[in-house]
Amino acid sequence: MFNTVSGRMPERGEAPGALAARSALSGRARAFIAGVVACASLVGCASSSDVVATSKANTYTVAASATGGRLAWARAHEQAMSEARDYCERRGMQTSVTKETVSGVQGLTEHGSSMSFECHPKF
Repeated sequence: MFNTVSGRMPERGEAPGALAARSALSGRARAFIAGVVACASLVGCASSSDVVATSKANTYTVAASATGGRLAWARAHEQAMSEARDYCERRGMQTSVTKETVSGVQGLTEHGSSMSFECHPKF
């Protein structure tokens, strides 16, 4: 018996409806995988450079970038802030951002945050 859904004959001993069920299941699985991949590409990730000392005492710079979606700039900003905060806290100090430059404003492009900061004693 020819299966009009798949366009092929069922295997020997296979029920005619089993082929259609197997095709539908694999189609659902493919759709699920495609959905997961699409969501993962929109979430993106952020990465940062090492903290670099400047010529001014207790002043440093760090850069971060992120891709995927409209809020990539926020992930880049948070990654740079986190790196600056961690750097100062490891020295028993607190962070004070002096300047931040952002880049990339269109969706699905790389967004960046370049930050200058100082480490000050905690009060």
